[in-house]
Amino acid sequence: MIRHLLILATAAALAPANAHAKVCTTATPECTEFIVVGTGAGRSLVYRSHPLDVRNESITRVLVMVHGAGRNADGYFSSAMAAAFLAGALENTLVISPRMASNDGQGCRDALAPNEISWHCNTWRSGGPSISHPAVTSFDFMDEILRKAARKEIFPNVRVIVVTGHSAGGQVTNRYEMTNQVHDKLGVPVRYIVSNPSSYAWPSEERPTAAAWSLTANPPGYIPELRQGAPAFSSFGGGRGCTNYNQWPAGLLNRTGYSANQSDDQIKKQLVARPTTYLVGELDILPLAGFDGSCTAMAQGPTRLARGQAFGKYVNEKLGAKHDVVVVPLCGHNARCMYTSDVALPLLFP
Repeated sequence: MIRHLLILATAAALAPANAHAKVCTTATPECTEFIVVGTGAGRSLVYRSHPLDVRNESITRVLVMVHGAGRNADGYFSSAMAAAFLAGALENTLVISPRMASNDGQGCRDALAPNEISWHCNTWRSGGPSISHPAVTSFDFMDEILRKAARKEIFPNVRVIVVTGHSAGGQVTNRYEMTNQVHDKLGVPVRYIVSNPSSYAWPSEERPTAAAWSLTANPPGYIPELRQGAPAFSSFGGGRGCTNYNQWPAGLLNRTGYSANQSDDQIKKQLVARPTTYLVGELDILPLAGFDGSCTAMAQGPTRLARGQAFGKYVNEKLGAKHDVVVVPLCGHNARCMYTSDVALPLLFP
């Protein structure tokens, strides 16, 4: 008996620390951690399926899921975990859903924990500085998440990091993909999935015509006049009365925050070189759920589906990228529908 107990005790001591690790699947405080951003005490919250500082040899991929305009990281964590369950990837995937909390006393009134960073109510979508800790930007927060996920001493078997976001989170993913400065420094490949944003950061003054998207991407009942042989893209000139159409974050002019010190050429090269998929809903053709109807956004297309198809076409045909545009059948502007679809699962969990 004593010999048997000694064998069991030795086996337990030699077993990997994560042998009986429990996957955290619910959007509760037990599934959250704070990440310090910058050199001060400022920190931001993430939901995560596995602890970020406990060695885990089972993790082979990381999925970073960015919320929409409602800053509901808990809901997006739940959608990501639903997708991981359907893909059979709960045990070997670290899911992280960051919370871009904001409390400016006006448009955004999130409750903040002690030392929790308050991001700008709008510019967190494009790497803007914090209103409470102006030395750091929302994309610095994203950088720190990726650095933590790529640590070989904690997650030695990670082979890919997937960054994705839906709606406003899709705006984050689009702008972060083309500007982040950690992509080539992590030692782990990073892929990006941009899902149903209302606008993109266009790399030139050109904008799409109706020839840049499919007929079914138009709003219901609207069939635009299209001349035979019309170009898919044309110069938007002086903006045709829309003076801000090419200002960051809709274009590259007058960038602020994280990307301010990068050149246009550098951003374009990064945009083209990094593996990216534009995941768009077949039914995302209605002006719902915070749809941006400003002239700046409408210059990119009449619907979210049209804008995604046009942007993907532009970077591939005009800039030489090899990005994918994937249409999710029967999905509108709904993150759960998009991320749990059969076409999305292999992209999220490669």
